[in-house]
Amino acid sequence: MVKMSHGPRAGSRMKMTKRASDKGMPKVNEFLKKFSEGDLAAISIEPSVHSGMPHHGFQGLTGRVVRAQGSCYMVKVKVGGKEKMILAGPVHLKKIDGV
Repeated sequence: MVKMSHGPRAGSRMKMTKRASDKGMPKVNEFLKKFSEGDLAAISIEPSVHSGMPHHGFQGLTGRVVRAQGSCYMVKVKVGGKEKMILAGPVHLKKIDGV
């Protein structure tokens, strides 16, 4: 038997798959999105961009932007009963308007 891989993309086949119509790299504006402190952001992983990609376990979660760190953003997300800090690039975040 072959030992199972435990890499950063292990067990994420469906989460990291794009539809045929969405294949390829995202538009340049996705890389240049700006967030300010306190903004609500949903983690929506863009599989074709590997830099700044958060762990696939955080796909679909929503949190608050705490600060900018280089070209990425630190997002505070509640997982279970704990708050975790996720470092993600702007291409992997979607701004949520409202509250």
